[in-house]
Amino acid sequence: MPETHQWINNNGVNLYVVTEGDPHQPALVLVHGYPDNHSVWDAVTRHLVSHYFVIRYDVRGAGRSSSPASTRDYGMHYLAADLACVVDTVIPGRSFHLAGHDWGSIQSWESVTTRPLSSRVLSYTTISGPCIDHVATWIRGNLTANGKTGRRKVLQQLASSWYVLLFQLPLLPEALWYIGLDRLWPTYLARREQVTNSIPDPFQKKDGCHGVKLYRANFLPRLLRPRSRHAFCPVQLIVPGQDNYVGQQLTEDLEQWSGKLVRRDIDAPHWVVLTHPEEIAGWIDEFARTQEGAT
Repeated sequence: MPETHQWINNNGVNLYVVTEGDPHQPALVLVHGYPDNHSVWDAVTRHLVSHYFVIRYDVRGAGRSSSPASTRDYGMHYLAADLACVVDTVIPGRSFHLAGHDWGSIQSWESVTTRPLSSRVLSYTTISGPCIDHVATWIRGNLTANGKTGRRKVLQQLASSWYVLLFQLPLLPEALWYIGLDRLWPTYLARREQVTNSIPDPFQKKDGCHGVKLYRANFLPRLLRPRSRHAFCPVQLIVPGQDNYVGQQLTEDLEQWSGKLVRRDIDAPHWVVLTHPEEIAGWIDEFARTQEGAT
């Protein structure tokens, strides 16, 4: 089946959507992170398209999708509404499997833990993107109940997440992209993240500049006022052992938020969807097939 390309409008925000595969096959939605767009899933999709109707889209602020000017328009409820709008348009009324990487995983937690989509998600694969509410609960627990060991874990994660603090600053992150970080990004991925096949992306500057609003709109409010977030579907957790940004300690106690949890560890860096696409596709497929068989 050929690719289809379309824009779907959600309350004034145009979302660029790409679908591949047979529409009669099980549906699978892949959500990208920062500072990426839907193309970060290209290699993974090639391994899945023969068995799934694969749906990808550029989240607001990325790729060919609209970029709202206001930071508040990047709030979690808007991101969840975007996903709902995409699936309601492309596969109305149908259930689907869901996988997210980096920020795509962070925002997808909102959809698998709240209605209306929680009743339609058959399985959820999360890669290097914890739920911010879970992180806030983890931080509070380690600061108040686990003594020096807990405080050490929190400090270690804060050191890994330095960029989250940087993104709270006005103008500076955007300035870095405007003065040339977009041109250096493939080199950074090659030297720091073992991504040897990265090529310049014409949307990289846009993706970097507008995507910081995701962090500004969501991190501090959720860290200060976390809410209970329990997944209504089976969850597969893929943990890259060489992740420079999301520490493995953030996966602790995830069982309390998931009714059914499967964990996969892989010796890989953060951008595992680029460095190990065949393995990631295989695990997404295996997990999804297990849930299809269970129904």
